Amino acid sequence: MTKIIKVKTGSATEKIGSYSRVVVVDNWIYVSNTAGRNPETKVIPDDLIEQTEQVFSNIEKALIAVDSGLDDVVMSRVFIQNPEDIHTTMEYIGKKFKGIDPATTVTCPPLGSMTYKVEVELTAFRGAAKAETSLINI
Repeated sequence: MTKIIKVKTGSATEKIGSYSRVVVVDNWIYVSNTAGRNPETKVIPDDLIEQTEQVFSNIEKALIAVDSGLDDVVMSRVFIQNPEDIHTTMEYIGKKFKGIDPATTVTCPPLGSMTYKVEVELTAFRGAAKAETSLINI
């Protein structure tokens, strides 16, 4: 029987929008678009890299809560407010995903607030890190 787990972080936007930070369906893990707000202080850093670090801190805590981690990520969607920040942001994200190499989409739409410099949404498969992997270069 399919088991569904929903993870809430207590975020005001989760309550307003009636959504979960993470939804797990069997081994599939869906992480909602996540901003760089510190859940304890509610502060969003002004600095791009500090904000990106906080995004990943938030995501990694959510993945750990469902017995997973970044190494199980198979798809990432990166939303960057300012196109000029693409290189710097992706350089940081590239270090986080080194050796994981998920499929990735990068786009520059307007985000929910000008305060947000980057948001990330992920799909993971629990156990992907231990799965047999083939690399095909074309």
